[in-house]
Amino acid sequence: MADDLALEEFPESTALATVEDATEKAAVDLAPVFDVPVNISAVLGKTHMTVAQLLKLNRGSVLELDRKVGEAIDIFVNNRLVARGEVVVVEDRLGVTMTEIIKTEDQAA
Repeated sequence: MADDLALEEFPESTALATVEDATEKAAVDLAPVFDVPVNISAVLGKTHMTVAQLLKLNRGSVLELDRKVGEAIDIFVNNRLVARGEVVVVEDRLGVTMTEIIKTEDQAA
């Protein structure tokens, strides 16, 4: 058809405005959920022990975890794995930097 235009034939300002409008519309659509609380957990690792072993723990006890030093930690939102990251120090507190977003099959649909 003669009326069809290739993407590169549209003026640049029109394409940019369309992207900005879509971004603003998406942010407005999400506004009702901005104040919904979520539980975020950064899991350094896990271990299994008996109740007897647990009761023997005291200040200074060391737990061996299932992760190696430098290995990515898991980040959960509402008990669902959503990302992996690294532990960082921010001023005098620990934080987490996300290095990988996890997409599950049911999120992709």
